[in-house]
Amino acid sequence: MIKVSIFRSYSYVSLAISSLIFSTSIFASGKFGENNQKIDPIPIEQIQNFTNAIYQIKKNYVKPIDDKVLFDNAIKGMLSGLDPHSAFLDEEEFSELQISTSGKFGGLGIEVTQENGLIKVVSPIDDTPAKKAGIKSGDYIVKIDSTPVKGLSLKEAVGLMRGEIGSDINLIIVREGETKPLNKKLTRDIIKIKSVKSELIDNKYGYIRIAQFQSGTAKNLRKAIAKLQKESNGKLKGMILDLRDNPGGILDAAVEVSDTFLNNKTLGKNKLIVSTKGRAYDSSMQEYSSTEDLTKGLPLVVLVNGGSASASEIVAGALQDHHRAVIAGTKTFGKGSVQTILGITRNEALKLTTALYYTPSGKSIQAQGIVPDLEIANITVKEIEKSGYLLSSEADLKNHLDNANKISTKAKNDKSNKKYDDNNMLKSDYQLHQAVNVLKGMAIAKNL
Repeated sequence: MIKVSIFRSYSYVSLAISSLIFSTSIFASGKFGENNQKIDPIPIEQIQNFTNAIYQIKKNYVKPIDDKVLFDNAIKGMLSGLDPHSAFLDEEEFSELQISTSGKFGGLGIEVTQENGLIKVVSPIDDTPAKKAGIKSGDYIVKIDSTPVKGLSLKEAVGLMRGEIGSDINLIIVREGETKPLNKKLTRDIIKIKSVKSELIDNKYGYIRIAQFQSGTAKNLRKAIAKLQKESNGKLKGMILDLRDNPGGILDAAVEVSDTFLNNKTLGKNKLIVSTKGRAYDSSMQEYSSTEDLTKGLPLVVLVNGGSASASEIVAGALQDHHRAVIAGTKTFGKGSVQTILGITRNEALKLTTALYYTPSGKSIQAQGIVPDLEIANITVKEIEKSGYLLSSEADLKNHLDNANKISTKAKNDKSNKKYDDNNMLKSDYQLHQAVNVLKGMAIAKNL
């Protein structure tokens, strides 16, 4: 989640560029920030050590090094030692950061982070080469084409995965539960992200998938809800909000999405959606519910998994703490920190972790994640078939007798969405199948 306002570590909203000015007084004595917090002076001895190191490199390194390269590498080293999300953004990276929420860019469609020297998949993005190739949240990329990932920086690894649109790349993946590495061949493509998708299940239940939180996500969510209400002839009985493998996005979008399902008139004194706390004067803030529930209290199930991060966790945490939805699936990623973009030149910036965010009840989910109210593991097709669960009725049995009244269920099924009929859903998406069952039970309990 990056703040400027606040948004996730791969997105851009608007940048408040601040000049970095060193005065001699900062080295000699303490200085107070705008929140009256004392900033310790930079020790002269350490500055001298740093200067001496640069001098020795310039004098003795095997080949001449440009001064800008030396200083850029020094800044990168400082930030990389802080946490996985703080970084120096050179001109190219700064430009990419600003483009990345335009909804269209080139690549594989994969959100990654670095862990134990390897590249870990946070989540694949819907309808992208990574998703189509079967890359999953939690996968480790150990080799990119012929290059081992161990020892590479995150920037270097991402650079290798980039390339010309239409060109192929091979990723060697290590996945929990698999006995040997997996070879995934992907073709680079233009990544067009459709933030919100919706479908009607059984003509009564709305399914909304949010792949990423962008500037127009809340608006598109409201349109999707209106569309589902119309398709159900105003008889919608409940909704599923699917945030699985959603790596995050713009904070304002997460707040608006949460507020879409909250009624500020019935929340009582605590109308908080999310808050942040940090040391800088502008790093602490609160966002509150300000509207009525657009769905008028319809039963709501929110699906999450280990690929649900940052802004996704804000939404899940807010709806969970306010008891507005049942959170189902598996524990979320646990990205509860805020990054701020601080300009240091016209074309370069620091992405610096400046705060942690908290759910309405005051919980920080940093490195903890949101624990679902209802744990639903993503069972595979083989496990489902082995259990015999697919035999759900007499009609599923081999050589069953036909109905004497010649009642055809085929015509009825043909009118429904094939993707979301019961057995198809059970085989293709066990978590969604179970979430629908939970939603149906909630609707019955409310006499809907």
